[in-house]
Amino acid sequence: MAQKKYLQAKLTQFLREDRIQLWKPPYTNENKEVGLALKDLAKKYSDKLECCENEVEKIIEEIRCKAIERGTGNEHYKTTGIATIEVFLPSRLKRDRKNLLETRLHITGRELRSKGTAEGIENGFSSAVQLGPVGMDTQHQWSPLRETLEDQGVTHNVKAMVLELKQSEEDARKNTQVEEEEQCEAKLKEKRIQRTKRGLEILAERAEMVVDPETTPYLDIANQTGRSIRIPPSERKALMLAMGYHEKGRAFLKRKEYGIALPCLLDADKYFCECCRELLDTVDNYAVLQLDIVWCYFRLGQLECLEDAEKKLNMAQKCFKNCYGENHQRLVHIKGNCGKEKVLFLRLYLLQGIRNYHSGNGEEACEYLNKARQLFKELYIDPSKVHNLLQLGFTAQEARLGLRACDGNVDHAAAHITNRREELDQIRKEEREKKRRRLENINYLKEMGYSTHAAKQALHQAVGNLEEALKILLSNPRMWLLNDSDPETNKHQESPSQENIDQMVYMGFDAAAARAALKVFRGNVQLAAQTLALNGGSLPPDLQLSVEDSSPSPSTSPSDSAGTSSASTDEDMETEAVNEILEDIPEHEEDYLDSTLEDEEIIIAEYLSYVENIKSATKKN
Repeated sequence: MAQKKYLQAKLTQFLREDRIQLWKPPYTNENKEVGLALKDLAKKYSDKLECCENEVEKIIEEIRCKAIERGTGNEHYKTTGIATIEVFLPSRLKRDRKNLLETRLHITGRELRSKGTAEGIENGFSSAVQLGPVGMDTQHQWSPLRETLEDQGVTHNVKAMVLELKQSEEDARKNTQVEEEEQCEAKLKEKRIQRTKRGLEILAERAEMVVDPETTPYLDIANQTGRSIRIPPSERKALMLAMGYHEKGRAFLKRKEYGIALPCLLDADKYFCECCRELLDTVDNYAVLQLDIVWCYFRLGQLECLEDAEKKLNMAQKCFKNCYGENHQRLVHIKGNCGKEKVLFLRLYLLQGIRNYHSGNGEEACEYLNKARQLFKELYIDPSKVHNLLQLGFTAQEARLGLRACDGNVDHAAAHITNRREELDQIRKEEREKKRRRLENINYLKEMGYSTHAAKQALHQAVGNLEEALKILLSNPRMWLLNDSDPETNKHQESPSQENIDQMVYMGFDAAAARAALKVFRGNVQLAAQTLALNGGSLPPDLQLSVEDSSPSPSTSPSDSAGTSSASTDEDMETEAVNEILEDIPEHEEDYLDSTLEDEEIIIAEYLSYVENIKSATKKN
């Protein structure tokens, strides 16, 4: 199958170079049947490729038929507005199934899925969670249900990939009972994905809240040394979600659940694209994500994504260069070595080799595959050395990472792992202490009457300095108006006490102005007086507007108490969603660099054998 794909790609390449239009005479007659000139073309290319003429003729005929089919579809679309979508199914469902859908583009994703089932494309389009575009930017994956295809940028002749929500690939019999089981399983998996999304959103929101680092689980963003990175608030949540989806997708990859992994990875790609380029150049996560997506394509048997794969692999290579520096000098400066990161380049070269092979570029494929094989030899670890480190109390993961960082030297690896453990323990203590200090500072400002949001914003501007944050707040009274969802803060937004009003009247302010100012500043006499003094005894217009728009919070109604049980249930569900995410967050910060390379070893050998077969066939002929 792989060799046939190679021939198809090579012949397509020849046809383009020679500007051959198979759908026109002399290769196709007026009845759209094959012309005699096709045999001459097959002989020419079989001589050029030095392979079987009959096989070449058969593949050229397949290409010709597809070209005619595409041309017919184009004419049909122009006259009727009915578009054609080519659907690529999971490998389990590919045999003997039509894979073209004709549809108008104003229908929704849900209607398309139903249409696919009705036309026999797949026994459960309903068992697919995602329909995604092939060969274009996958961050624009299609919404599975509600939006119309047209609104999502779907066009005529687009290619779509079906992602199946099955963990195993057993060949189930196609009877009613199995269909029902698959649909039920698909619903459970879809709920699982929705729970994943909710859990990540909660954890990302906690990054914007004030949480106790000792008791509340939260996510943080660290650089290659393990220290937290200062991220602009506008990008922090997007980056949190991107990295969270990536980790969840990687967890599914480890369990070889590629059909569920890919939607998570594509969601991660979408959120990463909301971050600035400078930020992505400081961490290697985005490059690793591109590799993981292309690996998923490959493991799902979706080699039709080659165009998109090429873009992603090029992006990965560019990001690695920006992040690690030319010849990895920046990485070596930070970590002292680049042995562990070579695993990423092995996979990059392997995927580039596979892509080139299936694009008909045999020489380039051979070059990349040999680079991957050479790296594999460098990174191969003697099992006895891992065993020696296990005896010293290290984990298998630590042993692999340590040995690769130290070029296989067991003593050096043991020292490296021990030092790294101590460094990380110290970094974690410092980061937790920093988090505690920030919490204390926010609470201090809240006790002065400031909202949580205003306190956080001021501390962010002051780079954590409490005195500077206080100066910022005192010089910017409008920061009081920042939205705050903290009920402990909002409950004080009541009418000011008569005692405080009298105190300000005694200072010389008008009673109405004093009442309005105290209401804005939640009873803080000092800030209310300061603001009135700076504005000639009255509130600035924007602060006056905030007083007029405010309204007392409604009293508790019967429906509030009735909702207690529901709220408790929601809280339990949210806890479950968060715990499910946390279970898949690896403890070791370099988990993404750890690999036994067993799969890579097999695939390198497999594709090198394909390349060798091409060379052997060429020599024989």
